[in-house]
Amino acid sequence: MVGITDLMMLTSAILKRTTLFACLFAGCVAGAEEFPAGAAFFEKKIRPILVKHCYECHSAKSKPEDLGSKLYLDTREGTQIGGQSGKIIDFRNADKSLLIQALRYQDTEMPPDEPLAPQIVADFVKWIEMGAPDPREDRPKVATKSDATFWSFQKVSAPAPPKSVPGWAYDPIDQFVLAQLRTKQLTPTRDASSKSLVRRLYFDLTGLPPSMGQVATFTKAYAQFGQAAVENLVNELLASPRFGERWGRHWLDVARYGESNGNDGLSRNPTFPHAWRYRDYVIAALNEDLPYDRFLTEQIAGDLLPAESDAQRDRHLIATGFLAMGSKPAKAMNTNFEMDVVADQIDVISTGVMGLSVACARCHDHKFDPIPTSDYYAMAGIFKSTEPLWGVSAHEGLSAPGTKLHELRAASKVLPNADDKKLNEFSIAAINGGKKPNAKLLYKPGVPVAMGVRDRSKPADCKININGDAKKLGKAVGRGVLTGWKSSGANISTNRSGRLELAEWLTDPQHPLTARVRVNRIWQHLFGRGIVETVDEFGLYGQRPTHPELLDHLAARFVDGGWSVKKLIRSVVLSRTYQLSSWCDPRITKIDPTNKWLARHKRRRLDAESLRDSILLASGELDLRAGAASRIRHLDVQVNKLGNLHLPSSRRSVYLCMLRSSPPPELAAFDLPDAIRPQGKRHITTLPTHALYLYNSPLVVKQSTGFAERLLRDQDMENEFRVRAAYENALHRLPSSAETARAIALVESVEADLSSNMPETKQRRLKAWSGLCQALLASNEFRYID
Repeated sequence: MVGITDLMMLTSAILKRTTLFACLFAGCVAGAEEFPAGAAFFEKKIRPILVKHCYECHSAKSKPEDLGSKLYLDTREGTQIGGQSGKIIDFRNADKSLLIQALRYQDTEMPPDEPLAPQIVADFVKWIEMGAPDPREDRPKVATKSDATFWSFQKVSAPAPPKSVPGWAYDPIDQFVLAQLRTKQLTPTRDASSKSLVRRLYFDLTGLPPSMGQVATFTKAYAQFGQAAVENLVNELLASPRFGERWGRHWLDVARYGESNGNDGLSRNPTFPHAWRYRDYVIAALNEDLPYDRFLTEQIAGDLLPAESDAQRDRHLIATGFLAMGSKPAKAMNTNFEMDVVADQIDVISTGVMGLSVACARCHDHKFDPIPTSDYYAMAGIFKSTEPLWGVSAHEGLSAPGTKLHELRAASKVLPNADDKKLNEFSIAAINGGKKPNAKLLYKPGVPVAMGVRDRSKPADCKININGDAKKLGKAVGRGVLTGWKSSGANISTNRSGRLELAEWLTDPQHPLTARVRVNRIWQHLFGRGIVETVDEFGLYGQRPTHPELLDHLAARFVDGGWSVKKLIRSVVLSRTYQLSSWCDPRITKIDPTNKWLARHKRRRLDAESLRDSILLASGELDLRAGAASRIRHLDVQVNKLGNLHLPSSRRSVYLCMLRSSPPPELAAFDLPDAIRPQGKRHITTLPTHALYLYNSPLVVKQSTGFAERLLRDQDMENEFRVRAAYENALHRLPSSAETARAIALVESVEADLSSNMPETKQRRLKAWSGLCQALLASNEFRYID
């Protein structure tokens, strides 16, 4: 790892903004890659397409008579060797690759049902041009539906914690972990230092770093009271409103939260001006520790729940935005529009809640998981009997043909707030349901509205769409749930959609997936890796749990604890396993390079939101007031008509304008989800381009300048104290005497270098100190959590 002093030595060159030193700067701050760029591209763009469209006929699990051209696409080796027609990848010319020609329907047509979108084909071309990086193992394990592969469909057990070393374990979690370490002949590393631990806790629980004073206070308490000091700090952080903003963002990834439609095929990207209410609902629910079973029930069937007040009724209606805010194709271009909307809703339930890929069963029985087509259309009947309430979405009947919205009673009023004449021409307040100016209002002036869903007036079962084609119908299937494991099912009334019954089935304590998936995601956010690494895939193609007994222990504990997310998080972060150092003996790293067995803590890069928020905090600009950062809450427009709709904001990143296909530029470079489908785990890439972003980003440059202005506010302050203040605000520690001396020498040297081109002394000083501040904000120490 490159130290901060090395970065500062380059700052004078950076200030001159030469290409050569930009490249050097990139190499300095890139850090160790947690996930190589090519592998990340494969996992994000290529593997999902192969699994969804190719594995049925080109994998080890294909029936012999179905194996096409003797081509295996489920391994790196098989993909590179090719099949009967020879190699399918031409590294010299991607366009001549048999794979690309087949995807383009030139000589062969693959997949045979319908061609893939041009953007997907372009991704495959880019992948080949990158050298077809492929992190998969050479040969997957072959399993059948009748064996024990489907561990995740078995009832959650409550295993007794193994015996442990006396005095080492803080929690039963540690007993399970230590038992596994022993089987691998590994030993846990030392405990994290108090300074590392307090920084880790603040970021993991609130998404923000501690101040230097908070570090000092905890360090003193930890030295005196030990684990009791950790408990007090954890309780304080869990009670902070910052907790909901941090952990609410995690759920918004799963809920594919976005404030525009995106996927309409016409590049218009109409906005969802009411989506922000769902975001605020999620943050509030996490802060009040709404039990997870209730949290799910409100989002799936809130409109069907009784309410004791107008405010509670509003909350229930807003929660159903979970099912309404999916990305939809344009209706005028898609004969399967209604069933595509249903598919999105099934996906957010199956992938988002159960960790299963049910989508394959839309066209045929699932080839690998015990999900028949009849199960898919039993669930489809539930959502086909459900009416989405989107609003008209920028006057367009193509992306969202309805005009209705939930009318709220107790919510605060939202009035138009257009920023300029151009915006005012397109601006539609939330009170009129998206009608053009001077049109008849759909709602009374001042009445707030929200996206959501409601039951259709005449719920009905869904007929099987043969081969997934809505125009080719088979027999009707009664509305219901998956039947792949023993369960009581869902007894759905003929006059209801079945969403409430679906929610009850999902939150039944006996359900084998709901609790397991949720606790696994919580573990992943705290450790950087899930007990099941494929957090969104618990079926046959997912990874097996590294610690199956621990996973079941946590799932049972979660349910027994009233489905309390805060209670579970508290237990995990108070475990000794969580509090281990990220340093370990090289022998351990060699045996377990990915830290699968948890002998240490994993060093992690800050995610996009935490990085931006930390930069604003260091410069003194972060505004901790909730909400109101997104311009879209007042605008029912087409994004492409107005261009950039991202206003400068100093609010926390969770409140920024989250447009599909047009994400906040400050976040886009750091693996922000696309919000098209549920995503329980973000791809993590650490690239030289990240350093170039920090070098060129208007946000970083502006905040570095503001940071420097604060340091220079007192003209009589000695440079030594300015350096101390810079370190205190950015890194929450004091610099060493050597770091202080080098920083001062650097600043003075830069001022001297700039004297010929910049006669104004004040301007030179600001430029020099801005460079120092930018180097601090770009350093590994700033961007990583130990």
